[in-house]
Amino acid sequence: MGVALTSCTVPAVGRPTFELGENQMEMGVGIHGEAGRRRVPISSANAIAEELVQAITHDLRGEPGGEALLLVNGFGGTPSSELYLMYDAAERQVAKHGLKVTRSLVGSYVTSLDMAGCSVTVTLLDEQMTELWDAPVHTAALRW
Repeated sequence: MGVALTSCTVPAVGRPTFELGENQMEMGVGIHGEAGRRRVPISSANAIAEELVQAITHDLRGEPGGEALLLVNGFGGTPSSELYLMYDAAERQVAKHGLKVTRSLVGSYVTSLDMAGCSVTVTLLDEQMTELWDAPVHTAALRW
């Protein structure tokens, strides 16, 4: 689930995909630059994280005490410091829903060109998923 503070500009079109007012943000945007579910006034990272994580955990229905992977992905125009701020807020919200973040990733991995904003992904982990996540990775974007 994503939030955008600006639209992306698709080179083939040459203009923003959607327009936002100076004090607006788009909730529920797609990673390809699609407009979101609704337009709302800009709010704090805590309020944004609360709405995004609530929508995600409502669908997940994880068991209390369950483990989770938390990914905060930048859309291309968001500084790392803001992504880590969002991670902190999202991790606290995940904990409020009874899940424990045991794996995480923060950075711009799936971008929408120059869009300012981020997406939050929560994945429930079991033994097999954790083993797969922890497996060695050697790609252009990730290495461990």
